Amino acid sequence: MAYIQEGLGHYPAALYYLSLAQRRQPSYATWRKMTELAQSYRLAGYPDTWRTKLLITFRRYYYTLLQGLLIGAVLGAVLLLVRRGATRPWWLAYGLYLAFVGFYLNFLRSSQVGLVARPHAALMGGPSAGATWLTTARAGDRLLVRDQQDIWYRVEWRNRDAYIRRNDLLLLD
Repeated sequence: MAYIQEGLGHYPAALYYLSLAQRRQPSYATWRKMTELAQSYRLAGYPDTWRTKLLITFRRYYYTLLQGLLIGAVLGAVLLLVRRGATRPWWLAYGLYLAFVGFYLNFLRSSQVGLVARPHAALMGGPSAGATWLTTARAGDRLLVRDQQDIWYRVEWRNRDAYIRRNDLLLLD
C-alpha cells in the first residue's frame, strides 16, 4: 500500500502505511524508507541517529524478551512453591524479579506516535482555539503524543509541548 500511495504522490498516506509496518515489525529498511520520504518533503519527526537504530533493535526483540521474562517468572514461581523450604532471600529475589518484569511491561513499551493527517494543521500553545499559535505542521509530520485533553492531543514539538486537534492527527496503534 505504501508503494502505491507513494507512486500516486500521496506521501502522507505512504508514511502512514510505512509507520504501521514499522510498528508491527520494526526494521531498518522500513525506517530508512520513511526517513528518505520525510527528508524529500522536509518533514519533522524522523531522526536518523544511532539512538533511533538502538530503539529499533530494542523494539524488534521486545516481545521475545517479554516472553522469556514471563516464562522465567512462571518457572520461578513453580520452583519456589515445589520447594517448600525456600528461604526468605529466594522469595526476595523472586519479588525483585517480578518488579523488574513489571517495570519492563509498564515503562519500556514504545511511546504513542501520531502523524499529522491534514496540511496546515495548527500547533497551539494550549488546548484551546484561543491559545497561542506556535506553528503550522505539514501533513506527514511525526509527533510524539503525550496526553489527550478533550478534543486536543498534547504532543512534543521540537522538545516542547504543543497541542493539536484530534481530527488533525492519526494515531499509530
